[in-house]
Amino acid sequence: MKDISSSIASLTAYGIRNGLLDKSDAIYVRNRLLRQMELDEFNEDYSEDSAPIEELEDILAALLENAVERNIISDDIVSRDLFDTELMAQLMPRPSEVIAEFNKRYAESPASATEYYYALSKASDYIRTYRVKKDMKWIADTEYGALDITVNLSKPEKDPKAIAAALKAKASNYPKCLLCKENEGYAGRGNHPARGNHRVIPIKLNGENFFLQYSPYVYYNEHCIVFNEQHTPMKIDRDAFAKLLDFITVFPHYFIGSNADLPIVGGSILTHDHFQGGNYEFPMAKAPVETEVSFNGFEDVAAGIVKWPMSCLRLRSKDKEKIITLADRILAAWRGYTDEGAFIYACTDGVPHNTITPIARRRGEDYELDLVLRNNITTDEHPLGVYHPHAEHHHIKKENIGLIEVMGLAVLPARLKNEMNVLKEYLNRGLDVKENELISKHSDWVCELKEKYGDFTALSEAETDKILKAEIGMVYCSILEQAGVYKRNESGKAAFLRFTDFVNNPAI
Repeated sequence: MKDISSSIASLTAYGIRNGLLDKSDAIYVRNRLLRQMELDEFNEDYSEDSAPIEELEDILAALLENAVERNIISDDIVSRDLFDTELMAQLMPRPSEVIAEFNKRYAESPASATEYYYALSKASDYIRTYRVKKDMKWIADTEYGALDITVNLSKPEKDPKAIAAALKAKASNYPKCLLCKENEGYAGRGNHPARGNHRVIPIKLNGENFFLQYSPYVYYNEHCIVFNEQHTPMKIDRDAFAKLLDFITVFPHYFIGSNADLPIVGGSILTHDHFQGGNYEFPMAKAPVETEVSFNGFEDVAAGIVKWPMSCLRLRSKDKEKIITLADRILAAWRGYTDEGAFIYACTDGVPHNTITPIARRRGEDYELDLVLRNNITTDEHPLGVYHPHAEHHHIKKENIGLIEVMGLAVLPARLKNEMNVLKEYLNRGLDVKENELISKHSDWVCELKEKYGDFTALSEAETDKILKAEIGMVYCSILEQAGVYKRNESGKAAFLRFTDFVNNPAI
């Protein structure tokens, strides 16, 4: 077995190289790591100065194997993640030090501050870059432009041991949820992830205390989360618009958006007020305005319907207060709007259905705010939602369409990686997919593909792979159209314009 002192020296050296600690902290950190590894001695044949440069994943793997062999931890993914996070916690600067460095860099430029903080989040292993690299990613061309497709493989699936341990874990209301500020430095437990290497940055939005952090699963560049200091529910209102535009005033190189505040069309965490942003231009941001509209009293605010599968109004002006006020008017109108001819109902049986997914960005000195109209009504035919992936597409995606996907980045389930590989084999060999339980769910889709492309046995594996990826992109595009409250046809466009007329004249 590799001398564990070597791995401890390598981890300490990694921390020094990546700016997590100063060289003068080396002995202190080494001793903290010895404590975590339940060791009393260190082989001084090894040192931080002479430690070989190794990948962090390899260093941690050696330490984890040693901990498992000596029965310090159980051999399951959750125990390993809890333990290696606590190892990394020994290398971390205190929150006050991170905040001070962030503010120092911000004085140079907002981009300098976020570059430092993002690099820290990766170096600390809070963002496990070696897992994120496993995600499958490609581009799919559609009539709305290129869409981003991702098969999410970075979030590890729990094995049976971990699931059993989680069931036995003591129930706790601390922290209240995964977004609460109390997660910073929290050791975690079987049913709550470790956050010993987690650091957050305080910011003010619309006079309220918020915190900036990065997502550990980074679906795109500098994928950040901005969460309220208080554990308070999501709410889309005038204040939410003000917070979004405040954020892009402070960080003009970032976009920011919010999930809607209702089930089905909302995000996975509706109990804690938060936004998502980052340094990335999504496909929707590149989409042009195809129909200009004007709102009474706001003629100097450029407005229009975006050429996008979902129903989106875009507002643009240098005056952010005008955008906030107009957005609030549009939201108020939409909350109470019913158009039976377009199957839009504001409320049924006392349950509200209409809300908005807002996204904000800067265009030079201009503020730009996209308002995506959402409705979460269900029917017997569509029990999961009328404006939600329909049953014929559940073989690709059944989950909700949240903020990230609204903007044109599909986050598809990990199961698709294996299913695509098996599908390729069956298509190329001319086998019947209905006879394989893993991929039988794709049988109707496969029939459509054969009608479109003919005999797959004449194609190479690479050609089949290219077709499958392109067609998954088309399915995702169709899902976005299904999630749009106004359909992409003449009657849908007329119905959309009826709503903009209603905003101007609610009495009609």
